[in-house]
Amino acid sequence: MTDPLLSVETVSRRYRLPRERLLRPAPVLTAVDRVSFRLNPGETLGIVGESGSGKSTLARMIMAFEPPDSGVIMFQGHDLARMRAPALRRLRPRFQMVFQDPYGSLDPRRSVGWSIAEPLRAIAADDPARVAEALRQVGLQPGDAGKYPHEFSGGQRQRIAIARAIVTRPALLVADEAVSALDVSVQAQILNLLMDLQETLGLAIVFISHDLRVVASLCDTVLVLQNGQAREAGPVADVLNRPAHPYTRSLLAAAGVSE
Repeated sequence: MTDPLLSVETVSRRYRLPRERLLRPAPVLTAVDRVSFRLNPGETLGIVGESGSGKSTLARMIMAFEPPDSGVIMFQGHDLARMRAPALRRLRPRFQMVFQDPYGSLDPRRSVGWSIAEPLRAIAADDPARVAEALRQVGLQPGDAGKYPHEFSGGQRQRIAIARAIVTRPALLVADEAVSALDVSVQAQILNLLMDLQETLGLAIVFISHDLRVVASLCDTVLVLQNGQAREAGPVADVLNRPAHPYTRSLLAAAGVSE
């Protein structure tokens, strides 16, 4: 049996909130509570839930932007929370992220070619040919590298953000609400692009969303989060057609997806 690309085992993350009163312990918010899943190479996992369910916190831990308070996150056999900074820096090109906001994720003062090359500079591998290749892969032109973010539409900017994420040729892409800020027609274009890239590059994708309809169109499996806890997980068709938890049924109803 092939080892998973990404293994998340009973991971929790807690935040200490400001004290409400003096001489009393500061309250603690459990953002993620003992969540587990595995992702194989080339597969897509959807993580779905409402705002505040813990999706983005889980994404930040997968990306090693912050450590779990308990549990283990293994990527390609590496325990991310235990890696020293230089080793993590060398591994980071293998897992990249696409953020929600296509406007705020690019530096308006820099050309898009400069932004796309940013992950390459972090590993001293800046290469204009790689930037041109990434632009072509997302449906843009190599000549677009010299333009600035304000010259592009929201959908094009998200394509540029995806180009920046794939320029290091990663094995894993984490997409945190990557289409929620886009019009419905543009959402479909970006989803089709992600599916094409997955097929051509062999990407595994963690796709985070509040919308089960979007998850249904892209993902192989789904994990449903509520208040930081996993309520349900399994193949997308099983979860959508036979939801076992009332919370999943409420998400399906809100998305207009019939069981």
